Amino acid sequence: MARVRLSVAERREELLRAAVEQIEARGVVAVRISDVASALGVSNALVLYHFSSKEQLVAAAFAHAAEADLAQLRRILGRRSTAVRRLRTAVRWYAPTGQAKGWRLWIEGWAASLRDPELRRVAASLDQEWKAALSRVIAEGAGAGEFRCADPAAAAWRLTAFLDGLAVQTTAYAGSLSRTAMLRWADAALLRELHLPDEIADTDEAGDGVADETGDDIADLDEAGDLAGAGDEVAGSAPGEGVPPRRA
Repeated sequence: MARVRLSVAERREELLRAAVEQIEARGVVAVRISDVASALGVSNALVLYHFSSKEQLVAAAFAHAAEADLAQLRRILGRRSTAVRRLRTAVRWYAPTGQAKGWRLWIEGWAASLRDPELRRVAASLDQEWKAALSRVIAEGAGAGEFRCADPAAAAWRLTAFLDGLAVQTTAYAGSLSRTAMLRWADAALLRELHLPDEIADTDEAGDGVADETGDDIADLDEAGDLAGAGDEVAGSAPGEGVPPRRA
């Protein structure tokens, strides 16, 4: 059977999806152009026609995966709700127990970027976008009097640094920390940055507080088609791994 002829944009999308899968399976260092070509049943030359080198393909694949996560983050933070609720939803989705980010892919990308300037540039740019998106909502909530935060940008940096570090630990050492503990720590980190009382987090277990409402927010997004499976992750199903259908 003859292959369906794809447009340039469709072909690039297909190649990038395959590259993400191969990077997650083999790692940045080990993956080859031929691995991506073989996965799709195309020639190495076709891959190189769209991406002139392995380095360019890897950087583009990383950006492709992370941009999908950023789009989900913007949907969460753009909802018509209080800043606290949006931030709680975003943090729980971003945390290593949720559907945000193919953490294995991000860790691979961070490690490889130490020696790959192009990948380092892409990773740094995407990371800044994550922090800026959170910072804007923190500033909005502080301005509306929902909580206190003198430096939203610094708060976003500290919060994402904590969650990134937690993700590295739990991805590298699977089973080292329970999912319940990870969510509690993520909530606590956010509450510290917003100078909100710990009692708010405690109401999550009672089912009558902000954290419970945050779970409902995620479920609502899922039903609307905005989050593929994120509601199930936070609501209590087994934690997923890898890039959700879309992250980073």
